[in-house]
Amino acid sequence: MTQTKVIVGLGSCGIAAGANKVYNKIKALQEAEKLNFELAKTSCIGMCFREPLVEVIDDNGSMIYGDVDEDKAIEIIQQHVIGLNPIKDYVVKTDLFTTPDSVYFDGQIKIALRNCGYIDPENIQEYEDRGGYSALKLIAKDKIAPDVVIQTIIDSGLRGRGGGGFPTGMKWRFARASQSAEKYIICNADEGDPGAFMDRSLLEGDPHAVIEGMIIGAYAIGATDGVIYCRAEYPLAIKRLNIALAQAHERGYLGNNIQGIEGFNLDIHIKEGAGAFVCGEETALMASIEGKRGMPSKRPPFPAESGLWRKPSNINNVETFANVSYIVSHGAGSFNKYGTEKSKGTKVFALTGKIKHGGLVEVPMGMSLRDIIFKLGGGIQNNKKFKAVQLGGPSGGCIPEHLIDILVDYDQVNATGAIMGSGGMVVMDETTCMVDVARFFLDFTQKESCGKCTFCRIGTKRMLEILSRITVGEGQEGDIEKLEELALQVRDSSLCGLGQTAPNPVLTTIKYFRHEYEAHIRDKKCPAHSCKKLLTYEIVADKCTGCTVCAVKCPVKAIDGERKKVHHINQDICIKCGDCYSNCRFDAITKS
Repeated sequence: MTQTKVIVGLGSCGIAAGANKVYNKIKALQEAEKLNFELAKTSCIGMCFREPLVEVIDDNGSMIYGDVDEDKAIEIIQQHVIGLNPIKDYVVKTDLFTTPDSVYFDGQIKIALRNCGYIDPENIQEYEDRGGYSALKLIAKDKIAPDVVIQTIIDSGLRGRGGGGFPTGMKWRFARASQSAEKYIICNADEGDPGAFMDRSLLEGDPHAVIEGMIIGAYAIGATDGVIYCRAEYPLAIKRLNIALAQAHERGYLGNNIQGIEGFNLDIHIKEGAGAFVCGEETALMASIEGKRGMPSKRPPFPAESGLWRKPSNINNVETFANVSYIVSHGAGSFNKYGTEKSKGTKVFALTGKIKHGGLVEVPMGMSLRDIIFKLGGGIQNNKKFKAVQLGGPSGGCIPEHLIDILVDYDQVNATGAIMGSGGMVVMDETTCMVDVARFFLDFTQKESCGKCTFCRIGTKRMLEILSRITVGEGQEGDIEKLEELALQVRDSSLCGLGQTAPNPVLTTIKYFRHEYEAHIRDKKCPAHSCKKLLTYEIVADKCTGCTVCAVKCPVKAIDGERKKVHHINQDICIKCGDCYSNCRFDAITKS
């Protein structure tokens, strides 16, 4: 009989939901009653919509409990751990029986996330027990040449998971071909879109996978130093990275003559960034590492020729590096058997927005958006109608309902006007105003513009001004055409990827939802009933009971009427705050 193990998910999402209190409650109970079980920690397993999560592993298998608070934690310990009687109603995942949430994992293939939720990220031994650092050891043991490693990555079909989708192995080959006594391997962990949630979760849950991928990449290109550029807003990720780097040094995975490979010397350090979105662009990122303002520079020369400190450099993002050791250990075929002709392997997405099951999913390339949203994601909250999905972060595009059956594939996604990005997937329903969505994302990218390019600095500002006018009912004929013209100029004339992709939300919403723009401009109405300035609230006489709640709640006294008689809204006074609508218990107020 093995000792029962209780594991609490302590990623940022779990901690925010109260997982620390759950862990402390279980620990206090264990100590007070001298209970014989192992209490351990892990990170996020992706099921963020059920946090806090507690897993119990015993001779019968594994059961993961969701929505655990302190009271439920006591029940689980008393009934399951002590009484050997699992509480099935609380279980969200187990191999022993099907749960309503089992569908969340159906179709997922975990490669990048293979260890997240299964190991204590602060314990290198647990990483090694699941095959960690075996790829690096294999390279050392079999004396696999750098060019062979690069060819394996090329054969796998791994493309950069940070947005551009450039073949990783080719990028490494260019860096290896550059002649220099100093080279750098850099991990971009500073991307600022919803997909950055994925980067943070990987760093928190499996930092050694990223580090091992960087070490292998350094060996392949001949790098002498490594940098992880991570935003300072990720304190838990930085803490666990520092622990992992120290452990890797102790075990001989970093330092001099790594794993007995003569002349292979590497150190990796962390550079904390200030969270500037533009620093997701590689030349701006390198400028920031050098202590300069994060601003992009012209290419060529490309980083593979002249990068950090003007030395050959290679930059990949967190998810890309997390795949590397798996590919080297299991072979290129283990990765490229998944996906489509030009998009191989798996992709991690951060599901958010109007979706029932928000969190991280890792799916094979080639799965349809419909299956991701409606099977894994559980569909739309409150059973409302799906309208669009914004893919690729703030610089991504909006894909409408009639294209929901496209496959997750770089070419198919790009053809819609969206981009794969680093994996942000924002789901929208019928109550979402697409004009306001474009305004929201452009507001972000405009503020994040470094200001170096006139087209990006001024063009995005003018576009934002037009969108802001439209959403408050001040749109004019010709505004749509002005937006399109400005968007194309910004896209075609900006220096870096931020400016070149910033117009995507505008261009795609005009392309697929032009009628919403026209309704805002011509009819001064928001079809989604979302833009407050364009709403009209009215009282339905047949439903009004004269309860006076609406009149009491109105902050400007725009509603009058006697008790038990139909009330009226004075449209000249109404500020369209919606308090009457949200407080009416009889559905007697409509908005249009």
